[in-house]
Amino acid sequence: MTAREIRIFGDPVLRTTCAPVSTIDEGVRSLVEDLVDSVKLPGRAGVAAPQIGVAVRAFSYNIDGDVGYVINPVLTEVRGEPVPTGEGCLSVPGLWHDALRHPWARVEGIDLDGNPVVLEGEGLLAQALQHETDHLDGMLYLSRLTPEDRKRAMREVRESDWF
Repeated sequence: MTAREIRIFGDPVLRTTCAPVSTIDEGVRSLVEDLVDSVKLPGRAGVAAPQIGVAVRAFSYNIDGDVGYVINPVLTEVRGEPVPTGEGCLSVPGLWHDALRHPWARVEGIDLDGNPVVLEGEGLLAQALQHETDHLDGMLYLSRLTPEDRKRAMREVRESDWF
């Protein structure tokens, strides 16, 4: 398939709570291929379906060269107190702020054959799992900032050349 264009802050699909995938058909298979192709581009750790304009529960990841996807992911467990973690987002280009993230996370979902998928870990993987599932709930990382940082980030958005 192909790497798809990333939707940018302000696009309503990014604020949409995504529907679960009920049937794995050719459309879902094509979506997963596009998600995987889209996350393989340099500098990408994850791409959620709404970021490419599709409001369903699926995302791809690319962590330390390990590329994959999860359909109907659910964040089932987090561990540790949330800590400020440097974070950016393809849908909010050019911004980098400390979002509050748990240091460990687990996501459970399925693959294209309906088999269970469990991803768990710490560091960048934990951050990506939380970030991508937030996208599926219609939330951008800006919502995880402290009030002061969020105010600064929103000013940066308004002043950006892409907004």
